[in-house]
Amino acid sequence: MKLWEKYINDYKTYLRIERGLALNSLTNYLFDINRLIKYLEDNAIEISPVMITEEVLQQFIYHVADDLSPRTRARMISGLKSFFNYLVFEDYRKDMPMELIEVPKTGRKLPDTLSVDEIDRLIGAIDLSRDDGERNRAILETLYSCGLRVSELTNLKLSDLFFDEGFIKITGKGSKQRFVPISTSTQKYIVNYVKGIRAHLEIKKGHEDTVFLGRRGTGLTRAMVFTIIKRLAEKISLHKTISPHTFRHSFATHLLENGAGLRAIQLMLGHESITTTEVYMHVDRTFLSQVINNFHPRK
Repeated sequence: MKLWEKYINDYKTYLRIERGLALNSLTNYLFDINRLIKYLEDNAIEISPVMITEEVLQQFIYHVADDLSPRTRARMISGLKSFFNYLVFEDYRKDMPMELIEVPKTGRKLPDTLSVDEIDRLIGAIDLSRDDGERNRAILETLYSCGLRVSELTNLKLSDLFFDEGFIKITGKGSKQRFVPISTSTQKYIVNYVKGIRAHLEIKKGHEDTVFLGRRGTGLTRAMVFTIIKRLAEKISLHKTISPHTFRHSFATHLLENGAGLRAIQLMLGHESITTTEVYMHVDRTFLSQVINNFHPRK
């Protein structure tokens, strides 16, 4: 169904690049989405994944339930939940249509959150003697300092840097623009890279305004940024599955844990709905217990 093609292709890229899934795993994730699409086609239901409702999804699950074992049905619901969670995380949808549909305990885990120490270790593992060292440090500092999506980072322009005002201009989903605060230390890392390394590159036409460039003078891809992070994780023997998205997730989680309000985090992340921010956030139970112990009158 053509209405689904763009979203499925984006989801495949996310699974392959950011979650690092092998071809077999990728096929398994897409199997149940294709089963849903076939159900829609067989019943002449023309609706996109952005507009599909909980009722339609529930009808589909009821329709196939009798032909599936409980284990297979649980896996199917988990796979669909993963897909629609992705649509919410990427701001394609405002709501999670499977939120009230019973899901198995084996549902998709939210991304790992890095501790401040782990982020420091990753950045500390960068080889600054290499030409790309200053660039890679600026990339990781920007991802964590500003909570950017990887596409927002790779599309960042020199003309988007308003360091005198302490902000950078970000063009997010749907070409929506927002201004995100940037710390003076992160500004310093970007300036060091731009003046010390980027200024000596032979920049290809069309990339003159792009902040982060590869050695050939062209912009970086999402896959390149993922590879930078993956190699650093291996270098410090970090046993977590991480990606550029992990830095965005850590940015938001650390802000929340240190007292920032959801509304402020929502604006910085560029979420249209506060509901998206609530779904996106992952706060561990230890922190929630501390909140109760510190602030509830009946400690």
